[in-house]
Amino acid sequence: MSEHRYGSGEPFTLGLEEELLLVDARSHRLAHVADQVLERMALPSERADHEAFLAEIELRSAPSAGAADAVAQLSEGRAAARRAGATLMAAGVHPDADLFDAELVAAERYERVEAQMRGLIRRTPECALHVHVGVPDPETAMAVLNGLREALPLLHGLGASSPFWFGRDSGMASARAAVIRAYPGRGIPPFLRSFDEYLSIQDAVRAGGGPTDQTMVWWDARPQPRLGTVEMREIDVQSDLRATAALAALTRAIARRSAERPPSEAVPEQALHWSSFRAARDGLAAEIYHEGRPTPLRAVARAVLRELGGDEPELEGIERIVAEGGGADRQRAAHAHGGMPELLGLLVAETARPPARAA
Repeated sequence: MSEHRYGSGEPFTLGLEEELLLVDARSHRLAHVADQVLERMALPSERADHEAFLAEIELRSAPSAGAADAVAQLSEGRAAARRAGATLMAAGVHPDADLFDAELVAAERYERVEAQMRGLIRRTPECALHVHVGVPDPETAMAVLNGLREALPLLHGLGASSPFWFGRDSGMASARAAVIRAYPGRGIPPFLRSFDEYLSIQDAVRAGGGPTDQTMVWWDARPQPRLGTVEMREIDVQSDLRATAALAALTRAIARRSAERPPSEAVPEQALHWSSFRAARDGLAAEIYHEGRPTPLRAVARAVLRELGGDEPELEGIERIVAEGGGADRQRAAHAHGGMPELLGLLVAETARPPARAA
């Protein structure tokens, strides 16, 4: 556990992972065909691989200099999956899947997950966007984690993109957030003052009967010592790759600021827990914790952008989300206009568009 790869690469490189549903081309119902799709894609596992479910694949980028490069690699992966015969749907959860329509990949890791989670893992596939930021040393990793910890409600609300589940409007902007909260160890990470403290918490997890594998400690943001990164885990996957680029750029900008000016005090855990829930429930309309009081999420986003400054063009996408709405808003509008068929069609169409043309 004390071994790590921090400092093994360029600092503040960006790596992305996105989990995508596989659906039938006509009905847009879940299609449990990941084995066949991945074989036909013929990409290395570093670029495309299984996730837990047979109706899901994970696409990955190499460590990249910026969000545009990383997202271009995801777009290439989506195109490769389509050439392999897949119909992809980027959604936090399938809006119309049946409860327990979830077949697991036959792999030792997922057998361990099922043994621990029992029927929880069998409810429905869920898909996230993961953002990895390379950092130079363990102590910087702790500073970056603490900074991302404060930003979790903002990032959750900006990325909320799964309002429907099991054929109904969940009332949440991110139904996926409600699905994953049933798993142990999810949620806001602790405020960590040193890498040794992180290691001691991992010891406590094991002492309490939790996993011995630190990659199965699923905080919303977490250190990844084996990769030399800090990982922002719990944003809904985005059908619009422009939104993916914007959220990735914002995550990295917050990470850089946190490394330069590490948070000296912990934002109260309960404030972040409740703000994270409100962000998942209300999306862009949420009020979240900011400077000691509840503040409209849109105002927080604009304040954070002003504070960060920077010239990364993808950050302009955050302004677009704030002004035009996010995935949850587009999905509800499609459903209001044409019901579930139009909503499913929208998600498939957006997932198929390259970044320059995403809706």
